[in-house]
Amino acid sequence: MSTTQSRIASGPFQKTPGWLDWFEGPSRPQFALPAGAVDAHCHVFGPGEDFPYAPQRKYTPCDASKEQLFALRDHLGFARNVIVQATCHGADNRAMIDALIHSDERARGVATLPSDVTDAQLQHLHDVGVRGVRFNYVRRLVDFTPADELMKMAHRIAPLGWHVVIYFEAPDLPELWDFFTSLPTTVVVDHMGRPDVTKPVDGPEFELFVRFMRENPNVWSKVTCPERLTVAGPAALNGQRAPYRDVVPFARRIVEAFPDRVLWGTDWPHPNLTGHMPDDGLLVDFIPHIAPTEELQRKLLVENPIRLYWPEER
Repeated sequence: MSTTQSRIASGPFQKTPGWLDWFEGPSRPQFALPAGAVDAHCHVFGPGEDFPYAPQRKYTPCDASKEQLFALRDHLGFARNVIVQATCHGADNRAMIDALIHSDERARGVATLPSDVTDAQLQHLHDVGVRGVRFNYVRRLVDFTPADELMKMAHRIAPLGWHVVIYFEAPDLPELWDFFTSLPTTVVVDHMGRPDVTKPVDGPEFELFVRFMRENPNVWSKVTCPERLTVAGPAALNGQRAPYRDVVPFARRIVEAFPDRVLWGTDWPHPNLTGHMPDDGLLVDFIPHIAPTEELQRKLLVENPIRLYWPEER
């Protein structure tokens, strides 16, 4: 994969000190993705000269353009992308929309919306390929929006067939449970609710998340971001590409328990990382360890994202 634009945040935007640039020159995965596979969680950042970062942002990433994302898609063997609005752009969705427009119908989007968004603006977003709205509850990234505002938004997008994506950390689930379970749409959880993988996979904290999915059939989960959750790191196991082995039991449990309600994505370009920057080819090789059969792989990578983001093709 070749880069086509500078990775350094351009113009007056200098990336947050100490945070890593995304991995240049990812390896070719050993795992062959099924035909039609979707990278269901990725981002575009800027370029800052064209799509400025939000003044209220809590971090500044390096630029990561649509051209670079689409080159990575082709390099890894994906057919499509789901582009999630990044917090560094706030509710200014122009970079994400621009990527959707130039994707040749091969991308869908998840937006962040202001409370005063109009019905005409919602329809425009739908027309260009947006199919969800993201509610972020990670305190170090955003300031919380009042629950009543988010509930109003959820009711406004429901008639469009959109879903709500929620991003939170495991200790906060009890506090947020009642709000999440009252949402009138499909609810997609980012990164399994960020479990602490040093704790038992059958321990009370992760068991609560499993119960959350079991008791709420409208809840889906992305089994993504092992590079954010790992303590063991990406080291090979017995000389094989078996990365992030401490995250595998958690993701595999969700995939096997809820095979029709799981998604996977790269999270490229992996913002806010300080430990290691993952090789996206190696991330793809994580997939057969959490979805060990062809049936599970096809559900995770093809059938489920098509059902959620391209339902007209079913």
